[in-house]
Amino acid sequence: MIRRILAIAMAEFRIQRRNRWLVSATSLMTLFALALTFAGSAPTGTLGVDLLTVSVASMTTLAVYLAPFLALMIAFDAIAGEAERGTLGLVLTYPLSRGEMLLGKFAAHLSVLSIAISLGLASAGVAAALAGGAGPESLLALARLIVTAILLGACFLALGYAASALSNSVAGAAGLAVGLWLVLVVLYDLGLLGALVFDNGGGFTSHVFPWLLAANPADAFRLWNVADSQQVALVSGMAGAGAALPVWAAPLSLFLWPLLALGLARAAFARVEP
Repeated sequence: MIRRILAIAMAEFRIQRRNRWLVSATSLMTLFALALTFAGSAPTGTLGVDLLTVSVASMTTLAVYLAPFLALMIAFDAIAGEAERGTLGLVLTYPLSRGEMLLGKFAAHLSVLSIAISLGLASAGVAAALAGGAGPESLLALARLIVTAILLGACFLALGYAASALSNSVAGAAGLAVGLWLVLVVLYDLGLLGALVFDNGGGFTSHVFPWLLAANPADAFRLWNVADSQQVALVSGMAGAGAALPVWAAPLSLFLWPLLALGLARAAFARVEP
């Protein structure tokens, strides 16, 4: 089983490298991370923190938008594309289960995403540390940001597979992937903001709102990165939401989402005709 998964993973990784996805994703992440790091350096003097702390807060905002987007763009045609090109039936003629095929693709795509996120965020972090200094807490915050961004990407990779398996075409899978990104990354928070305004400091704000944040992988990513760093929480403005939840809530959400989404993708994949 492990050998079959690794064989699919190695083949898929070579495809991603040949299609320039590895270079493109790494370049995009690095470019935006560097731009945000130095464009957002103004608060360092006002808040009395080093540049790396401000950089981590800025890159948290970047990662919550860019990591899911890159993951969905990598994953949306993983199943629909194979079916549309007619290669799915050929692959499934080998002694290979659909679950093994899915896990092999997941391993390859997560490797591509991990390289892009690690190199992109780490390069911006190193540049910020060299330009404005870095303390132990900000270095730990950078390491946590990279790990949690990879977890966030894993969530949306698995959701991308589910979208791909549920679609009848690559175009439909792309549309569903963009819809997932809009709902979970953009519209979800807008809906919560509207509910907060309507509640006006009532029970929803203090008891329900923090848990709804933790239930969304994008917001759980934000909460995890501010919960363990007072300086990053100060710069990002999410200290209140992070303090209202147990420390395990956001990490549990980020660890459970990839497993649940992979289960959904596997169930949907079982209904796809080769």
